[in-house]
Order: sequence, then structure tokens, then C-alpha cells
Amino acid sequence: MNVTKALHSRYTCRAYKQLPVDKEILFSILEAANQSSSWGNTQPWEIFVASGAAIDRLRASCAESFSKGVQPIPELGMVENWPLALKTRYQEVVKVRLANAGIAREDRKGRFLQAAQGFGFFGAPAVIFLCRDRSLTQWSLFDLGLVAQGIMLSAEQMALNTAIAVQCVSYPELIRAELNIPEDLEIIIGIAIGYGDPDHLENRIRIDRRAIKDVVRYKNV
Repeated sequence: MNVTKALHSRYTCRAYKQLPVDKEILFSILEAANQSSSWGNTQPWEIFVASGAAIDRLRASCAESFSKGVQPIPELGMVENWPLALKTRYQEVVKVRLANAGIAREDRKGRFLQAAQGFGFFGAPAVIFLCRDRSLTQWSLFDLGLVAQGIMLSAEQMALNTAIAVQCVSYPELIRAELNIPEDLEIIIGIAIGYGDPDHLENRIRIDRRAIKDVVRYKNV
């Protein structure tokens, strides 16, 4: 699979088959992604992986916190005010997912149950957590984005599916305790990974990207 095909075929997988991912395959994916560029070759990413019994415990504790109404507090923080165009695109994703699942917008219980899937890591058999030193500035987030993209494209090549989601890191204190992540590391994002269930309704969703003519400003004179 070439890079262009991987970019076009990858999607946010929100439902997984109950099949484990071999440690060797995970490390092969991470080894490839570890070749990603970084500012001055600083390689600021620190990677923690939970699978097997560890991810089951973490899934249960995070899902329980959400069901009890515990406020999610990701360490990176959430955007409070999106520019209108971005907010509109986000709202469209929510609208499509609700319609796809047959959930009315006013159906609070249905929306709650749909949201709960993310706090349970979408049922993925493994989750990759990307961390960085707390002393770093925002520049390092660009580097973590590069390695995250590398992980997702490498996974696609290995016939695995992924979902990069803030919901995966909404309860950092639980993640830190389970994976023994040092306090000097900030938990940035989680990537659920596994073999996607192609028959699940959530995995039939595809969201179009903007036309490139609306994204790029090009000048050559």
C-alpha cells in the first residue's frame, strides 16, 4: 500500500472485532512511525501501549467514570471557541453520526450511549498513548502529530484500523495509574487500534474533506 492510498482509505474506526493485536505487529507499526521527523531530531514523543488485561481494566474504569458523570479533564485541554467554519464541520460530523445510528438529537439517552463508546476506547483491543515532557512548548505538539500520523498510516498498511480521539485520554489520572506514566510526562492523545468491524454502522461513515481549491492559496508570480 502506498502513502496516497493509505491516506484515502484510513478512517476513524469506532467499532472493532474482538481480536487481539500481536505485540510484534504493534512494535512494527511503532518502529515505522518512530522514523517521523521532529524539530532538531528532538523526538519528544514517549509512547505507552495498553492491551490485554491492562486495556480491559482501563476501559472499565474510564467507562465507569463517564457513566457516573465524572467530568473529563484531558491534560492538553479542550478548545472552547472554535472558529465558525471549523465548528460547522464538527457539528456536521455529529449530525451524520446521529443520523447513521438512528438517534434523534433530542434523545439524551441515545446520545449518552453513543458517547460512552469513545470512553470505552470503542472496544479496541489496544490503545497507544502519546506523551511528552511537561516542560515543552506547543512546538512539540507538531512533532507528536507527525508520529501519530505515522502510526495511523503504518497501521493502515498492516490492515489495522485506528481512531485518534481525545475521549481516549479524558481521564488521565486513570491512565497514569494503570500504565505507571511519570508525573513529568503530559498525556496528549490516545489512538485506539485493532481490526475494525466493517459491518458495524459506525464504520460505514465517511466524511468528505474540503476541496483542495478551498484549502490552498497558490501564487507563482
